[in-house]
Amino acid sequence: APLPVTTWNPPFSATVVSDLTCQDCGRSFKQRFDLRQHRYVHTREKPYACTLCEKSFRHPSNLHIHLRTHSGERPYQCPECGKAFSQSCNLRTHCKIHTGNKPYKCFVCGKSFCHSSNLTIHQRVHTGERPYPCSVCSKRFSDRSTLVQHERTHTGERPYACAVCGQRFSQISHLMK
Repeated sequence: APLPVTTWNPPFSATVVSDLTCQDCGRSFKQRFDLRQHRYVHTREKPYACTLCEKSFRHPSNLHIHLRTHSGERPYQCPECGKAFSQSCNLRTHCKIHTGNKPYKCFVCGKSFCHSSNLTIHQRVHTGERPYPCSVCSKRFSDRSTLVQHERTHTGERPYACAVCGQRFSQISHLMK
């Protein structure tokens, strides 16, 4: 009678595990690409550079999303009101305004917000806090996005280009007109 056939599967090799484990923090990854991308967190390297402006990114998908700021592409549209967004997470955040649920309430004036970050920015109206200074003229702003828009008055940066005529704008709202 023939002998039964058996196969031997060695246990998962420790060298394979350490091969996909970050030597700095011990986090493990399933794919070599993911480990390589993660390493940029520790090295602070940002190898994916935008050819239209000076921004660079750690991950190629972040560069891809960033390029939409130059093209004006907004592929994610709200089914409720039609407002469009360049990122799906921004659409999800936006959709909360249609539910009417505004759990974040200002203790000073009673105004309510659907996002805690909007409440934080709003409260600076009452406190006068302006934590974002312009590096050129020292003017201060209550939120980072307003600072970024202001700084473009100094740099002349116009990152938003019309796909039809090529005219460039410093604010995306001007591109949409």
